[in-house]
Amino acid sequence: MPITVNVPTILRPLTNNQKRIEISGVNVLEVIDQIEHQYPGVKERLITDGMAHSFINIYVNDDDIRFGKGLSTELRDGDSLTILPAVAGGQAEPVRAPHIR
Repeated sequence: MPITVNVPTILRPLTNNQKRIEISGVNVLEVIDQIEHQYPGVKERLITDGMAHSFINIYVNDDDIRFGKGLSTELRDGDSLTILPAVAGGQAEPVRAPHIR
């Protein structure tokens, strides 16, 4: 049983618009390499200089790989790998009504 990879919307044009793909690999980096082999262009969106981009969050099952072994995180058949772009932003300065006298 392979690893199920949940593909974020922003990468789906590279994976033939697939929401989920199944790939084999023993760790996160190997799975990303396998994805790159089948869907060129994905890896450069996820990794630079051997490290995951800081604006990309990768989870194995429900565990964030940043708090474990990173791209070396081991995988087992049936695991789920989820790639999520980080969401940034916040609330803008509130618009204040003019003071009425």
